[in-house]
Amino acid sequence: MLLSPPPLRQQLLAEFLGTAALLCAVIGSGIMAQRISGGNDGVALLANTLATVFALYVLIETLGPVSGAHFNPLVTLLMWSKRQLAPENSAPIAILFIASQLLGAVTGAALANAMFELPPLHLSQHARGGNGQWLAEAVATAGLVFTILRAPPGKAGALVACYIGAAYWFTASTSFANPAAVMGRMFSDTFAGIAPASAIGFVLAQCMGALLGTALAHTLSPKKATV
Repeated sequence: MLLSPPPLRQQLLAEFLGTAALLCAVIGSGIMAQRISGGNDGVALLANTLATVFALYVLIETLGPVSGAHFNPLVTLLMWSKRQLAPENSAPIAILFIASQLLGAVTGAALANAMFELPPLHLSQHARGGNGQWLAEAVATAGLVFTILRAPPGKAGALVACYIGAAYWFTASTSFANPAAVMGRMFSDTFAGIAPASAIGFVLAQCMGALLGTALAHTLSPKKATV
C-alpha cells in the first residue's frame, strides 16, 4: 500500500525548519569555534565542519520523510526537473519550497547570532571571491548534486553529509554549495559569513556546478534498452 505524501504545509514547514536549523548549526558553530580556538583557523574550521556534518545528517534523516530534505533551492529545482515534487510537481510548489528555504536560512542566521548575543541580523563584511573561490563553489555544488543523484536508496543522508564534510576541506570556498546558505550567511558578520557583494558570484558558480553535476550523473546512468 502506497502512502500519500505529507500535506504541502507540512513539507514547507519541514523545509523552513531544516534550513533554519542547518544555518543555525553552520553559523553558530563558526562563532563558537572562533571564540574558543585561540585564533587557530584550522581548529575553527574543523569544529565548524564537524557540527555541520552531524547536523546535516540528523536533519536529512528526520525531515527527509516529510519533504525530501532539500534545504537548498538548487536541489528543489533538480527534483522539480525530475518531476519528483509532491503532492503536485508544479512551478508554484517549487517556488514555495524555495521561499521556505530562504526564509529559514535568514531565521537560522538570526537565531545563531542572537544566541551569542550578537545583533540578530547584521550584514557580513567577509569578502569571498575570485576565480579560485568561484571554481571551488562550482566543484562543490557539482559534487553535491552528483552525490544526491547517484546515492543508493536509503543512503543519501550519510553520503551527502560525508561529502559536505570533505568539501569543507578540499575546496577553497569551504563548500557553501547552496544559495540558501549564501542568503543566510550574508546576515552574520562572523566566521561563516559572506559579504552581500560576494554573494552573486557564489550563486552563479553554484548554478553552473549543479548543471555539471546533473550532466555527469546522467552520463553514468544506465541507458534504457530499446526494442
